[in-house]
Amino acid sequence: MGTRRNAPNVEERPPARFVLWREVLVAYAAPALTAGAGGLASGRQDLTVAALTSIAGTSALVAALTGARLRRAGIRPRRAASLPKAVLAAGAGLMAAAVAAGAAHLAVWGLTVWPAPFPSGSPWPGRLRLDVPLSAALAAAITTWRWRGATRGVR
Repeated sequence: MGTRRNAPNVEERPPARFVLWREVLVAYAAPALTAGAGGLASGRQDLTVAALTSIAGTSALVAALTGARLRRAGIRPRRAASLPKAVLAAGAGLMAAAVAAGAAHLAVWGLTVWPAPFPSGSPWPGRLRLDVPLSAALAAAITTWRWRGATRGVR
């Protein structure tokens, strides 16, 4: 009884690859399932609808944009590339949340100015102010975290 010959050592394993389509799929599916389940469990139909639209849609869009940017250009300036993974992920999340908060504010303003396809009193447009920045922050932070983990030592 000895050690297994075919079992790879931790040092021998190749680093995990960063596959953008897989990241976008997970960025959509994870919040859609969790928020949708929360909406079903609590009986809140607005949360169930938002789970599939503003929450998961924002997450997938931000993951796609963040992942594409990181794959194409990496982290700039190079000094930032030496920062710990948690700091980079937090910074990406904060930047995405700030941009998304502005976009959500403009979207809500636009929905109040122009006639919208929503019935009056619908909670969905009001949810954008919270759903969009929060989803963007989480998606950008997770995508950056996973990208950094997959590319650490490669560059």
